[in-house]
Amino acid sequence: MSEFIIDKVKECLQTLLPSMELGLFDVQYRREGHGWVLRIFLDSDKGVGLDQCSKVSRELSYYLDVEDLIEHAYHLEVSSPGLERPLRSVNDFCRFTDRLARVKLSEKREGQKVFEGVIEKVSKDIIDLRLADKTLVQFPFEAISKARLAI
Repeated sequence: MSEFIIDKVKECLQTLLPSMELGLFDVQYRREGHGWVLRIFLDSDKGVGLDQCSKVSRELSYYLDVEDLIEHAYHLEVSSPGLERPLRSVNDFCRFTDRLARVKLSEKREGQKVFEGVIEKVSKDIIDLRLADKTLVQFPFEAISKARLAI
């Protein structure tokens, strides 16, 4: 049932968000300590503001009420992925070239798994990361288990 709700919310947002110059980063729907939470993460090259989150929240709440998709109480949260956003694709690395990132590899390289540095270049699926000591580390995107922007 959770997947059905997530799919329906995504359908709604994919029609709503482009007119607001926003994109959808992620949708989560799960039970937490204080009850069910429907969490929406918005994205935009220009950044995501509180007014935009509020507007999406209002529009989505209206849609959910009309469609009556969720039969029990839940909390709706709308926000951006934040300053330390996950990097989940090669395109994310391209988009955030020249930004500081923290990358965890699946297997050790040069005796370590975690690297923090500036995303210097992305060629096809090879990521170039410039570490604080000016060392350049290269690895294929497939070697990454987790990555996020760092501040």
